[in-house]
Amino acid sequence: MLMSPVEFFRNLPEKVCPECGQQIEEQAESYFMECDHCLSKKGE
Repeated sequence: MLMSPVEFFRNLPEKVCPECGQQIEEQAESYFMECDHCLSKKGE
């Protein structure tokens, strides 16, 4: 049986920063894989 699209997206795992392991707050139109903290360190 096929899963509804709503259930599919509800069951996706949380996005986690590969640099520090912190959970990332999902934002529309954001394709960054790192959290804001790690991204700001890269800019230095």
